[in-house]
Order: sequence, then structure tokens, then C-alpha cells
Amino acid sequence: MRTFGPWFLLGTLSAAASGAASAVDTSQWKCEKCPFEKEHFTATVDGGGGTVSEESAKFGDYTGLDKKGPYFVLGGSAQYRGAGGTYGSVTATDLGLDSRAIEAEGGKEGRFALRFGYSEIPRHFTDNAVTPFIGSGGGVLTLPPGYPAADTASMPLAATVQPVELGYMRKRFDLGATAPVGDLWRVGASWHRDTRDGTQPTAGSFSSSSSRLAAPLDQVTDQLEVSTSYFTPRLQARLAAQLSSFHNNEDSLIWANPFTPLITGGDRGQLALAPDNQFWQIVGSAGYEITPRVRASADISVGRMTQDSSYLAPTLNASLAPPAQLALPAQSLNGRVDTFNSSVRVTAAPTDPLRLNASWARDIRDNRTTSLSYPAVSTDTFLDPTPRTNQPFSYRTDRYKLNADYRFLGRWKSSLGVNYDERARTLQEVVYTRETTFWGELGAQAPENLAWWLRLAHGDRNSSTYGTATWVDPPENPLLRKFNLADRTRNSAKVRLDLTITETLAVGLNYELADDDYSKSTIGLLDGRTTDVGGDISLAVTDQTHVFFYVQSERTTSRQAGSQVFAQPDWFGHMKDNADVGGLGIKNTSLKGKLDLSADFTIARLRSDVTVDAGLIEPPFPTMKTSRETLKLRGAYRIRDNLSVIGTYWYEHYDAQDWRLDGVQPATVSNLLTFGEQPPRYRVNVLSVAVRYLFR
Repeated sequence: MRTFGPWFLLGTLSAAASGAASAVDTSQWKCEKCPFEKEHFTATVDGGGGTVSEESAKFGDYTGLDKKGPYFVLGGSAQYRGAGGTYGSVTATDLGLDSRAIEAEGGKEGRFALRFGYSEIPRHFTDNAVTPFIGSGGGVLTLPPGYPAADTASMPLAATVQPVELGYMRKRFDLGATAPVGDLWRVGASWHRDTRDGTQPTAGSFSSSSSRLAAPLDQVTDQLEVSTSYFTPRLQARLAAQLSSFHNNEDSLIWANPFTPLITGGDRGQLALAPDNQFWQIVGSAGYEITPRVRASADISVGRMTQDSSYLAPTLNASLAPPAQLALPAQSLNGRVDTFNSSVRVTAAPTDPLRLNASWARDIRDNRTTSLSYPAVSTDTFLDPTPRTNQPFSYRTDRYKLNADYRFLGRWKSSLGVNYDERARTLQEVVYTRETTFWGELGAQAPENLAWWLRLAHGDRNSSTYGTATWVDPPENPLLRKFNLADRTRNSAKVRLDLTITETLAVGLNYELADDDYSKSTIGLLDGRTTDVGGDISLAVTDQTHVFFYVQSERTTSRQAGSQVFAQPDWFGHMKDNADVGGLGIKNTSLKGKLDLSADFTIARLRSDVTVDAGLIEPPFPTMKTSRETLKLRGAYRIRDNLSVIGTYWYEHYDAQDWRLDGVQPATVSNLLTFGEQPPRYRVNVLSVAVRYLFR
């Protein structure tokens, strides 16, 4: 057999290519995969209707499905790609509900990019609250005739209470733009505006009598960022300036006292609402590849928070004390807090199986607000002869982390690390806390169908001498240890197993334990433990049908000690929370891909028990329980390539038992005027049908 050398073959191919080129007309050829050459537009529109079987504020919280009856199903999307690299897309969801959202982006590849977003999120606190107050939603609450009264039983509640809506609408606007400047630089700007309009529950007191109140919400938060970025194969850097401004159109809430005043002039009270404030910061970040095996990165930010809203009067009761005793030392807080955040990280891979990581981070909160003495007015009823002084709390936190990852024997991976945290505080019982945590991980894919992973950690937190807060009045028990300042030992463990039984069946198991011991605390939190265990199963019944199942159970217990006589502990509290969650899901595609079906069912059970041991035989607090079952069904049938019908069904049952609310009506407690709201309980069915049309 005759063979040909490479030069002969190359020459033959070149000649063939030359001949073919002269014989073929390529003027009408089109590149199907060339970028930006093929212009296209597609859009989908969803239209239809749905119905809700029951009115429920809890079910409608965030979803917008709080009202009984029909609603519109309206949404869609559109995408455009132009021949010159221009593009755009728009997505709209739930336009017929209060939870609607619109997102859009567009631009020109390599030139600029624009984005826009708008969303609404409804918040509903309860749907069965009542109040005798007039003017809910505004800054002044008055009362009808028949008030004040000695107690709630003497109030004309039956004739004067009226429903009150507790909730608000949050709206968010987003605008953003980015553009390259040359080959290495990129600039960007973004603006977000959040508004909250409505009411939220609060409370006001006069000595030992209290009332639940509907506080007005009319707030605006603006966030602005301007940034520039620099990119090379080895260096990436970013610098940004950020500003956040909060404005509250309602600075206070004034309410009439529904209870007979204890002193002259105690017929009205005033609560300050969230004050206007601002925050700005400069943020920088950079990453640099020192060598192909060593990379370093850093982040730094410097900011300042300010708040200078005018003070309210210390009391509306002019008869409480002479004006000189109620005089404020300043017109406003003139608050200022400087912030500093930084971090440095280095990653190195000395060899292929070994990877080293080291990092250091520092966070500083420096409160530079002037400390002044203020008249101490309690619930517009009492004036403490000792003024109160605001305390400018500050802290500094340093966090060090060092760990190594090593792969061996092909399928084994191990990690060892140590974390060290140190926090220095001012105006706290403890000046320093230092915590060291050692941890290790081991995992493997052995045998081939079993992957497992184990993590163990041990941490010790030690503090400097625990002192007494002399600036607190009345003073604290010197035996008290606050849980965030006290010495603590923490042990934790995590395990995860994933077993592939067959090509279609996989099982996963997980277990987690966290144990905290405050052995040096006499009064305060003594210990706490959390265990979490769960499992999941994934099964491919056929190529078209997939089933998954999961279950998770969490147990949390804690124990604390207290003293009623400012001495050694004489009572102990025990808390136990149980949370169990399970779910089942099925997905099916049939009729040659024309029909898609899915079903998801979840069930959740929560239980909370609190007991107090004070040396006497007393019954425990009633158990608090919450249960929820949710079933969601979805089906989509493709009638034609551009026309589909989509149907959904959503069932949810929710039942809560809360002794703090169960049976507590406005007149149940003699010195507490409540909203009378009850724990949420509902069974809601939601059915919707929509048509989806595709435009090309």
C-alpha cells in the first residue's frame, strides 16, 4: 500500500480548497452561530383567573392572597436580541395581586447595560383586630365618649370597638446602569427606593395600664451607589461610594389614655417613632493572582451613620414637673457612629492535593455621639429625680481564620482549621471576649456509591473580668452573666451521608448537634442544646416520573436561672422547642412532552414548652403549638407550540395555639386594652387557570 507524506497531503487539501472556493458562491451564506447576527423576538403572555376560598391575613402575608373571591392571573415575559448586539428582556409576575413584580433589563453588548425593577410586598399582621381608638393610620389617636374608665370592664367596648387594619404595603423601585470604559474599566450606578405605607402594632403605657395601638407607617429609604471596576487577567479591583437615607413622615404617635389618669394631666401620651437617619460608606475590594498557585484579596470600607432629628418633648404632661426640670440638654441627638470594616485573604496551593487558606477581618463601630444627661420621665406619669445619660457603646472585632484542605487516596478529602475571634467593647460589663474554635472535616467517596462527610468543632470563649455596669439604673444583679458576654464552651458535630442504591434511587441522611455550656454563669443562660436529624429520598420511577421525599426534625432545649431577691438564684426556667417538617414531591412529563404535572405536599409541626421552677408546685405554661399542611398541584398542557393551558391548585391548613392570645379579648385583662386578635387558623383553597400564548 502506498502512503503519502504530510506535505503531499497538505498540498492536496489546499488545492482542493482553492478549487472549491472558485466554484461556490458564498454571497448568500449565513453564520448560524455568529454572535449578534441573528435578530429575534419572543414573548409570552399569561392571562386567566383564580379564586380564593377564605379570607386570611396570615395566608395573604407576602402572597397578596388575603381576600376571599376571584382575582386576575396576569403576567408574562419578553426577550429581544438585535443584530448589532442590542438586547432586552422584561418579566412580569402576579400583576393581578398585591405581590406584583416587574423586572426589565437591556442594553448593547460591550457598550452599556440598563436594568429596572418594581415590586410590591404586602404585610398583614392579623385580620381580627379591633380597637376603640379613632384615627388609626394617623399620628393622633382619640377616643369616643365613655372614656376614660377605671379598667377595661368599665369601658363601653361593646359599643365602641371597630375593626382596625394592621399591615402595610412595601414598594421597591430599582434602577441601575453599567458601562465599560475602554478594555479594562467598567463604571456603574444604581438607585433603590423602598417605601412602607400602612400601620404596625405597638403599645403605650401609663404606669401599670397599657393599650395596644396602631402606629402609622409612612417611611422612605433611598439607597444610591456609584462604582468603578478594573479587570485584568491577574488583578480585579472595585471602588464604590454608597449612600442610604431613611425618612419618616410620621415622627410620633399621640394617643388618648383610655384608663382613668393616676395624676393630673395624664390623659395623653406620646411615643417617638423611628427618626430620620443617614449612612454613607466608601467600599473597595481587590483580588490579585501573585502566582498561578497563590492568590490574595482584600476588602475595606469606611462609613458614617448620622441621626439629627429634632427631639420630642419629654412629656405632654406639663403638670408633671416645673419646666426647668423637664428641659432637654440639646435640640437633637446629633448622633454619629463611624464604621470601619476590612478583611484580607490569602489562598495558596503548594501542591495539587494541598490548599491553604488564611484570613483576617476587623470590624470597628466607633460611637462618637456626645453623652448628655436627660430628664427621666416614665410613661408620662413619673419623673425620676436621677437623670439618665445616653451611653455611646462602641466595639472592635478581630477575626482570624487558618485552615488547610488535603486530598489523598483519590477520593478522600480532609480539612483542619482554627478560628480566633476577639472583641473589645466600651461601656459593657466585659471589656474583652476571646473565642478559639478548632475544627476538622473528613469526607470521602468510598465506596463508589457512598459519599459521606463529617465535621467536628470545639470552641472556648473566655472573657476578661466580669464587672458591674455602674451606669445602669436600677443596678443589675452582680451574679448576672449575659449570654453574649459570658464564658462559654461550644461543641458541635455534623454528618452527611449520600447513598446511591441504584441508578434511579438515592438516599441521603444528615445529623447535626450543637451544645453550649455556660458553666461559669450563676444567673442567666446556663446551657443550650440543638439536635437536627433528617433524611431525603430521590427516585426516578420512569424517564418521565420523578419522586422525592424529605423529613427533618429539630430539638432545642435551654436552661436559665434567675433571682427574685437580687441574690443567689431562686428560680429556673426550662425551654424546649420541637420542629418537625416533611415533604413529598412528584414531577411527571407525558404525552410526548405536551403535558407537565407536578405535586408538592409539605407538613410542619412546631411545639414550644416553657416551665418555671421557683420551688413551688406550679403548673407549666400551656404548650404553644403550630401546624401547617400545604398541597400544591400544577399542570401545563401544550395545545400547540405557541399555546398552553396552565392550571394550579393550592391548599393550605394552618392552626396555631398561643396562650398569649387564645381567648384574650379587649376586656379580658383589667389593665390591658388589647386588639383581641386570635392566633391564625384557616383552611384556604386557591384555584387558578391561565392561558399562555407565545409570540415569535
